[in-house]
Amino acid sequence: MPEYKQFPLSDTAEGLTEADILAWHVKPGDTVTVNQIVVEIETAKAAVELPIPWAGVVTELHVEPGQTVEVGTPILTMDVDPGGAAAPAPVTAAAPEAPAEEEMKPLVGYGSKAVVTKRRARKHPNVALGASDAPNATLGASNAPNATLGRKPQPTAAPAPVVAEKPRGGYVPLAKPPVRKLAKDLGVDLHALSGTADGGVITRDDVARAANGSAPAPVAQPSTVDAGYDPGTRERRVPIKGVRKATANAMVQSAFTAPHVTEFLTVDVTPMMELREKLKKSREFAGTKLTPLAFAAKAVCLAAKRTPDVNAVWDEAAQEIVYKDYVHLGIAAATPRGLVVPKIRDADSMSLKELAVALTELTDVAREGKTTPAAMANGTFTITNVGVFGVDTGTPIINPGESAILAVGAIRDTPWVVGGEIVVRKVMQLSLSFDHRVIDGQQGSEFLADVGALLADPAVAITY
Repeated sequence: MPEYKQFPLSDTAEGLTEADILAWHVKPGDTVTVNQIVVEIETAKAAVELPIPWAGVVTELHVEPGQTVEVGTPILTMDVDPGGAAAPAPVTAAAPEAPAEEEMKPLVGYGSKAVVTKRRARKHPNVALGASDAPNATLGASNAPNATLGRKPQPTAAPAPVVAEKPRGGYVPLAKPPVRKLAKDLGVDLHALSGTADGGVITRDDVARAANGSAPAPVAQPSTVDAGYDPGTRERRVPIKGVRKATANAMVQSAFTAPHVTEFLTVDVTPMMELREKLKKSREFAGTKLTPLAFAAKAVCLAAKRTPDVNAVWDEAAQEIVYKDYVHLGIAAATPRGLVVPKIRDADSMSLKELAVALTELTDVAREGKTTPAAMANGTFTITNVGVFGVDTGTPIINPGESAILAVGAIRDTPWVVGGEIVVRKVMQLSLSFDHRVIDGQQGSEFLADVGALLADPAVAITY
């Protein structure tokens, strides 16, 4: 007899209550193996690929791409004993539910793939890192303060048809890294396709159809006339869900729970920029992307040791202040899916070079949309780099579960008084928002002054 099992939406991160179905990678009648990726979902903070814990034949998909599903809801039914009795059952027949303990057991190897240091670099003009209150910010800065973060050189590989990645007329194909790789391998131009998944995302099936000679659908160029647009009111309505919904809820919770205070400091960082240029030429930093953000990260970790209050958190339920003996440093990042804040674990134990490497790897993962929910949990302090847009400063909102956030502004050539004379120096602004329940004005000011001193003269670090 056929044996049917239902595959429920699993909790891929602690506290997850719902997720959006982005794309199915299987259809009824497909034979699947254990741990085969069958569906891609979007949680509150990341896109996650879910594998199936059984082998068998898919009989029914219960939800469509674009639908929001609660955790525990069956999303797929399959026959795990297709070689049993010959009496077939309709694929739409209601499948008997397996015991809850069996259905909800953790999946084997679920979630995004592990990060590797060697990855295929690719351009993505829509991805930038750095600002929590500026959703399109770019991570780090090059010699020009507004420059976007560079890419790693592509490794040598066997020749393959190159898929155009540059935008044409402002249009950038929406496709996941595995789909882009498939298109490249098959010689399919993503610009010639129109995605069939929710939001116009191009799927593997779209690429496969194009490779097999099926007539491509017209390219979905951006237009003012699209889903949700009302010509009568000339307004467009977009449902609030996924990353945008989670970000909004978190910011409202923070703004109306923690009493925010923001302080500002203008710093001459000429010595830091000079040291950066010197280190970039050294053998130790050869091949390392050393950005001003790496210096800011190091300064924060050092300053937090002298002012541990900025790395503590208010526990309302226990009525305690919890001091953390480690720094899990969050870097606010804007991606095509919205704002994410991946963490550098134990950043306080890292050298300047190690921080620079960690920032580069974090950037690569976020650019490819592979940042996992686990990578964004349990932060203790966040840096947001608004300077890459030429923005001088801002008043960032503290991330829930933390007590402070530092905004790093643009580095500008500015008239500055040195030794009684006006000279041109490299100057930037810092702003620190903190929870006044945990951090008093004195502690906040001391911490901000320490960060500024370390950036103004990196040699001060030897005194910490």
